[in-house]
Amino acid sequence: MNTTEAELKERIKELTCLYEVSSIIGNANAALLSDTLQAIGFSIKKGFQFPKKTEIEIITESYEVSTKNDLDNTVRITSQIKVFNDEKGQLIAHLNASEFAAIDFLQEEQQLLDNIAFKIGNLLERIEIQDNETSLKRQMEHADRLSILGEITAGIAHELNTPLANILGFAELLKEDLSTNNKASEDVDKIIKNTIFSREVVKKLMFFACEMPQEMKRVNLVPIIKNAIHLLDASFKKEQVKYVVKIDEESMFLKADPIQLTQVIFNLLMNAIYFSPKNGVIIIEALQTKSDIIIKITDEGKGFEKDDLEKVFQPFFTTKPTGDGSGLGLSVVHGIVASHKGKILAENNITKGAIFTVTLPKDEN
Repeated sequence: MNTTEAELKERIKELTCLYEVSSIIGNANAALLSDTLQAIGFSIKKGFQFPKKTEIEIITESYEVSTKNDLDNTVRITSQIKVFNDEKGQLIAHLNASEFAAIDFLQEEQQLLDNIAFKIGNLLERIEIQDNETSLKRQMEHADRLSILGEITAGIAHELNTPLANILGFAELLKEDLSTNNKASEDVDKIIKNTIFSREVVKKLMFFACEMPQEMKRVNLVPIIKNAIHLLDASFKKEQVKYVVKIDEESMFLKADPIQLTQVIFNLLMNAIYFSPKNGVIIIEALQTKSDIIIKITDEGKGFEKDDLEKVFQPFFTTKPTGDGSGLGLSVVHGIVASHKGKILAENNITKGAIFTVTLPKDEN
């Protein structure tokens, strides 16, 4: 075979390889990305001058696949995989160093590698865009559900307020009439006690629905956080849970109801303490950006199941055992944050536990 025929054969192999890789990428499933990259690796081998001796390695931020496990003693050519113009990985072709030198790679093979690295980068961009769209859609659906739930909850709370006030009023009058009857008076006390409890539940529902009156003023968040921690000092000691405060600044001003803001910090810390193991550490962070103040509370508990993350702020939803919680604490927090034009996010920590992130607008005055 003369040189021209050999070169033509190599070009046909490279074009066939490009076509095959393009087909694999065109039919790629984001959920099977590792398998897709593996298939691309074996297809690239076919486009090289020594297909049986060439090994391919693909490295991205999430995956590392290769056509052979042992790639220590090799010569190689490399192409960068870029995602949105940022280097996010490498595509590497290897030859055994005991048989080959770097000069044995063809110039066209480097070009082939560059073309395929570009295509892999496009695939990763497409998957990232799809993931962002899916995440945004879920957030919007979640926000819509919470908004509808808030409207329903507000209606229920308003409907219950009047009869509960009447029950409490008449029970107190009845107690005065039965002052000489101890047994009946005790029963009326039970009615009064349970009515007051029910009113507190309604009050929490109204917090979730952003229906509670507020006294908004310019406040410094830092002492509010420190005060909430001080209030819970006994709880930290009782449950043998430690805490670390990461606040570098002494002043972080925002417009808020100080009592409701304290309740947000208090409820999130109580939740973190409950789920923390013995000797676990809770991290309390606060920082400010140009427009927002961000509060993060991280625990070392069991974290959330995937399905629970969708429902964590809904009233009466709880992962605590029956009798340990009403399921209204986090819904109250959500309502207060929403009424302050802020956002709250619950997510699992990468290692273990949960992270609650509260974002509130700064007061620029």
